[in-house]
Amino acid sequence: MKKYLCEFIGTAVLVLFGCGSAAIAGTALGTLGIALAFGLSIVAMAYVIGSVSGCHINPAVSLAMLINKKMSVKDFLCYVVAQILGAILGSAILYLIINWCGMDIATVGLGANGFGEASSVGLNMIGAIVVEIILTFVFIYTILGVTSSEKFSSVSGIVIGLTLAFVHIMGIPLTGTSVNPARSLAPALFLGGTALSQVWVFIVAPLVGSALAAVAYKFLNEEK
Repeated sequence: MKKYLCEFIGTAVLVLFGCGSAAIAGTALGTLGIALAFGLSIVAMAYVIGSVSGCHINPAVSLAMLINKKMSVKDFLCYVVAQILGAILGSAILYLIINWCGMDIATVGLGANGFGEASSVGLNMIGAIVVEIILTFVFIYTILGVTSSEKFSSVSGIVIGLTLAFVHIMGIPLTGTSVNPARSLAPALFLGGTALSQVWVFIVAPLVGSALAAVAYKFLNEEK
């Protein structure tokens, strides 16, 4: 249960601070600032809950660990439930904060992902799927590499956090960057409309990217 509670808390923090930075201060922070907010959320949580749950805080990460037989099916399902509930809590807190500030939710959003008119550069649906698969592949492939040996344990949180920031720098203008189905689902549930109708892309594509990364790592990096 401690593992699942840690995943719940960690995902709530990621969504609150990552999506919150985009929604509340996105114009001031810019792409780099928002990317760092997501990355630093991972760094902070990795050194707090990493020793308990591994700090997945992302169903795509948990899927890769499942495929590579680093977690059981039961743990995978419980992790995903905890991550989704944590993301919903993070979005709910953000929703309240924005309301207390007197801001218009429809205008500032909740850091939701999108394509077409919901993309800053007008990226279409196919482009969004391809982008999210690629970004997730890079993110998960890095995680699998840096967590493969104890000798990286002292820096793994920093490497993973910086990689998340790295993929956000490219992805934010395109889709808002998901690479995390829980992080995408929660804001969409609160916003509804376009965000909710498009969220399937940001659930399916990261999972596909994660599976490809897990298979690639097994084939290319693991000793036979």
